[in-house]
Amino acid sequence: MRKAERLFQILTLLRSRRTVITALELAEKLEVSERTIYRDIQALSLSGMPIESETGVGYRLKSSFSIPPLMFDESELEALLLGVRMVQGWSGEALGKAADSALQKIHSVLPERLHHESVQQPEWLLVPDMHRIKSAKYSDQLRDAIKNKYVLQIHYTREDGEKSHRDIWPLGMVYWGRTWTLIAWCEKRDDYRMFRLDRIKKLDWLNRYFETTEKCNLQHYLSNHGENSH
Repeated sequence: MRKAERLFQILTLLRSRRTVITALELAEKLEVSERTIYRDIQALSLSGMPIESETGVGYRLKSSFSIPPLMFDESELEALLLGVRMVQGWSGEALGKAADSALQKIHSVLPERLHHESVQQPEWLLVPDMHRIKSAKYSDQLRDAIKNKYVLQIHYTREDGEKSHRDIWPLGMVYWGRTWTLIAWCEKRDDYRMFRLDRIKKLDWLNRYFETTEKCNLQHYLSNHGENSH
């Protein structure tokens, strides 16, 4: 993480807290050393940020410091919170952390009267634990491969227990409500195939790339295959 981005994250965390936060807490959240946090806090203070500190206690922004609030009504907050909870519970680790960060940024600029609503999950909008580690297995690696068009080899076990390995072009991922599914072009079958992430036993990066075409891309699959599954 670059210094400028880290300073912004520290400021966001300070804004989102109404109590002090310690250097250790900041260091753990940003995955840096406490020494780095001390230097960053000093840099922010020198730039004019009104940071109060107390030895052995922690840091906070002066209560007089404020920025224009984001104005969300109750329904908008419910929609945002539901979306964040879904990403936190059903996606991979990287997107889960991004959702945490987004929620902190939103919370940091809310007016006081909306703080309670922004951290509470409505009782009538429940997001059950879908065992993210299993259902979103390899999702972070697959997102990277899809974006960069890496050819992959997967070792896969079908529902009937049959095992195979395939060289594939990962095109996109779809969440069907219980598990993530990878849509890919299978070189072995020379056709589209769908693979459940929780049935992928091993994933290897191959030293080559692929290029999508008019007849080989995610939108083409969705337009011509609908909800057919492998």
